[in-house]
Amino acid sequence: MDTLSTAGWDAITHTLLAQYPSQTDPIHYAPPVSYRLGGSDPLDGISIYDGGEFYHFVTYGFSELYEKESENEQYSGFGFELTLKLRKSCIRKREKEQKNICGILQTLAHMSYENGDIFAPEEYIYTGQTTGLDADGTSPLTGFLTMQDPLGIIDTPNGQVQFVQLVGATDAELCALNEGRTTVAALLAQLPMGLTDYKRASLL
Repeated sequence: MDTLSTAGWDAITHTLLAQYPSQTDPIHYAPPVSYRLGGSDPLDGISIYDGGEFYHFVTYGFSELYEKESENEQYSGFGFELTLKLRKSCIRKREKEQKNICGILQTLAHMSYENGDIFAPEEYIYTGQTTGLDADGTSPLTGFLTMQDPLGIIDTPNGQVQFVQLVGATDAELCALNEGRTTVAALLAQLPMGLTDYKRASLL
């Protein structure tokens, strides 16, 4: 019986191990049933690394984790994986908020799998949502900016994968972007590390 290749998965893990060499067994969330086998969550997993002042979430599933299936040789799957850096000091209940972020990442994965949405740096995700992104829905952050994660772009056996970092944005910031009164680049310049902080004040 042939063994399923995990070359794409391994390429992501090796990239994170280079960043966090002592964290060989990070917190990892996986759906009970894989999407490939009829499960409801598109991402096969989300790992969470300890970045010091933040938790670094990394998805597994926007790219091709196993065998090469798409005809596009340049890119692996959708060509990216999402990351998010959640500031520890803004968290009251760690496990609750980690599960909440994982749920948000799975929701975004549905957008890609069902509509073909591609997430790239220097864009924004605004749905008109007014409740906060945190588990209790009270944060002023209601959507996201995107930037390239310093992990960069990697070459895998299945094609290129870019790590796209989500950055929590307030409703005021997203409205200004939607109305053309500012740019993603201008906002990111004030958030150089791109940390998602539920407690931060709006930049506008």
